[in-house]
Amino acid sequence: MSVLADTHPTLLDLAKRLDPDGKIAGIVELLNQTNEMLEDVVWVEGNLPTGHRTTVRTGIPAPTWRKMYGGVQPTKSKTAQITDNTGMLEAYGEVDKALADLNGNTAAFRLSEDSPHIEGISEEIQNTLIYGNEGSTPEAFTGFAPRFNSTTALNGNNIIKGDGAGADNGSIWLIGWGPNTVHGIIPKGSTAGLQMEDKGQVTIENVDGLGGRMEAYRTHYRFDAGLTVRDWRYVVRICNIDKSNLVKDAATGTDLCDLMFQATERIKSLNGVRAAWYMSRDMATKVRQQATYATKASSLTIEQVGGVKITSFAGIPIRRVDKMGADEALVV
Repeated sequence: MSVLADTHPTLLDLAKRLDPDGKIAGIVELLNQTNEMLEDVVWVEGNLPTGHRTTVRTGIPAPTWRKMYGGVQPTKSKTAQITDNTGMLEAYGEVDKALADLNGNTAAFRLSEDSPHIEGISEEIQNTLIYGNEGSTPEAFTGFAPRFNSTTALNGNNIIKGDGAGADNGSIWLIGWGPNTVHGIIPKGSTAGLQMEDKGQVTIENVDGLGGRMEAYRTHYRFDAGLTVRDWRYVVRICNIDKSNLVKDAATGTDLCDLMFQATERIKSLNGVRAAWYMSRDMATKVRQQATYATKASSLTIEQVGGVKITSFAGIPIRRVDKMGADEALVV
């Protein structure tokens, strides 16, 4: 019975969602996270049924200083092809028809079940965008962290290390989104974003483990997604930030503002891209504290964009990603 209660809403769940007047109560989603990176991702349809193949120039031809009557050898550039895969993230929501129909609140009750499913999918997509690794989870896609995880790699110049030495580190990312720089991908011919389909009334077989059946309402959720870093120069990772050692005046621990200034010089360009900083809630707090403490005329600004307050550093908006609150291993 406990397994069933974990996968299907019960009468107890219904009772907890009813207002005193018998209507479906508005639920305070305490478990919901803020993952603002999802609002910035540029999505591009892949050129493969299950992903996207990018041709990257890896070498440019070298010219020759020619002398009189001297020859010049023909040269050519070098390219390489990189294939990024997409993953299919899916979920089903099922509720007992009799339960959902109680008090005539069928649509409202089903909507109250849709919201947490959608939140769960968005959190998983966000987590995969940062930490996804096809090496350990081949069904998913590879995110930023495994791609920017070695200072000796080709893209190592865009990895700036803090002072962390343990395994409780955090990162700050500067990303310039664009169709020719960094973007999300969807399979060729598919639909971007969350797909939600109402399957209507269905009969669930063996619902109790004893061969019993149940009439239920079923909803199917699906999100096909992947990530392509066409040009790694548009991604900068500030890693090895010892979170436990951060202080508001940067007297000890990592000087976040100094590293963020360095990052703005490492990124290829801020022109023609949708650029933003990404960090956890606690990291964003420390950035604001350090910037405010350092100088009254700091590079930290707060402005209204579409009625929403946006905090920016060096003119680049700071976006909060709660999924980045996890402890990270040391990058070497």
